[in-house]
Amino acid sequence: MARAAAFFRDVLRLDPLLETDRLTAFDAGRQGVLLVFLGGASQTDMVGERGIVPGHDGQGPVHMAFAITAASYAAWHDRLTNAGVTMRGEMAWPAGGRSLYFEDPDGHVLELATPGLWRTY
Repeated sequence: MARAAAFFRDVLRLDPLLETDRLTAFDAGRQGVLLVFLGGASQTDMVGERGIVPGHDGQGPVHMAFAITAASYAAWHDRLTNAGVTMRGEMAWPAGGRSLYFEDPDGHVLELATPGLWRTY
């Protein structure tokens, strides 16, 4: 958890909203929240006086995308390269968007995407 939280906080510069041994929640912008759970630590229901959060977990590599501006693409590429982040690829999309793919410390594929990737973005 500490390694993953440090990556999202220090390299991607996401602000933590909550930090526990089991979960770190980050402000992902535009009303988004990234929840990073310690593997296996949330499999059972969490029962409290205010309600129940159902148990959940995930395994294997995941893919997450974050929206960035077109103007910040090169700066993000440089920041990640200088931080020693493993780059996986880049893509120029037909509608004009660009994507930069890289790995977090746990091998998950992360994407930074500029406008022009989706009809809604």
